[in-house]
Amino acid sequence: MKISVELTLTPLHDDFEPAIIHFIKKLRASNLNVLENPLSTQVYGDYDEVMNLLTSEIKEAFDLIDRGLLHMKIVKSDRHDYEPHF
Repeated sequence: MKISVELTLTPLHDDFEPAIIHFIKKLRASNLNVLENPLSTQVYGDYDEVMNLLTSEIKEAFDLIDRGLLHMKIVKSDRHDYEPHF
């Protein structure tokens, strides 16, 4: 089953950029399709592969920050090639 996941990591402390950059670089290093924009990062692929990656990388990201939020949306389909029709 293919899924699309949108992630927004928000450390709640000063000097937050290194933790976000580390998290994104770890996602990029996977064999999954990863797209980024200024507000979020999207990961596309097989459910088990995506969720296994996110389980380990979210834990590592939380270990690197004092306090923080992670917003995650999951869609049951691969939407990496979505283009608006308007």
